[in-house]
Amino acid sequence: MKDQLQEAVELFEEVMIYGTEHVVKNLDVPIWKDYSPEQIQVLKILSAYGHLSSGQLAEIQGVHKSAISTRLKKLVEKDLVRSERDLNDQRINRISLTVKGHEVLAVSNAAINESIENLFKDQIDEQELEQFIKTFRKLKSILVMKER
Repeated sequence: MKDQLQEAVELFEEVMIYGTEHVVKNLDVPIWKDYSPEQIQVLKILSAYGHLSSGQLAEIQGVHKSAISTRLKKLVEKDLVRSERDLNDQRINRISLTVKGHEVLAVSNAAINESIENLFKDQIDEQELEQFIKTFRKLKSILVMKER
């Protein structure tokens, strides 16, 4: 089972790499000229988690706090995120999406979804897709439980 898990991890990593490459090379989405992939990822993370501190964002993205600070400054200037003092701890700023941030993320996600749908159309049958979804829901559940 250890070898199968290792292969699964390697395949997942490769799919992420090739998938990202496919999206970046083959999609001409105007907003991607205005925002870096890392900035879009910040929007995705905030959409998934809600309010986060810059330290939490840095940890999730696996980068230093200075890198997050630079990204956040640009996203605040573009009105995609806002920074507000935590009500319980005034030393902490909580970052969240603005309405415009949600809109930009929706456009980006729609383009990615359309690209993936076109790429896999007639390549994956409904049963395979259902199994894929079931497996990824289980993985997500395990990861979410481990974080708590």
